[in-house]
Amino acid sequence: MPPDAEAVAEQVFAALADPTRRAILAALASGGPATATDLADRLPITRQAIAKHLALLTDVGLVTAEPGERRRIRFRLRSVPMRVAQQYLASLARDWDGPLSALKNHLDRTAPTADPPEGT
Repeated sequence: MPPDAEAVAEQVFAALADPTRRAILAALASGGPATATDLADRLPITRQAIAKHLALLTDVGLVTAEPGERRRIRFRLRSVPMRVAQQYLASLARDWDGPLSALKNHLDRTAPTADPPEGT
């Protein structure tokens, strides 16, 4: 995994930590590209606040701004940073799979067997 993958993953996780940004991403995922005004019509947040969150999501690379009709900017999801974050998590999981499996096997071998309850 490239050394900058951890930095990309960190930015993605920081962006996803905010519930408003997650709602914006979910709205774009379900409804397709949209303007800040379109998103403000769908979400309980002002257009100005949405624009602020969209700027951060654009900086992280989770959305891209593209020109629309009548000089309106539409925002579209970008999956590349999310895939980098998923790969980062997968690499962490692989690092843990072996040690956790070894621990489970050790505990299974060394665990005392339970005596049956009295009176049965």
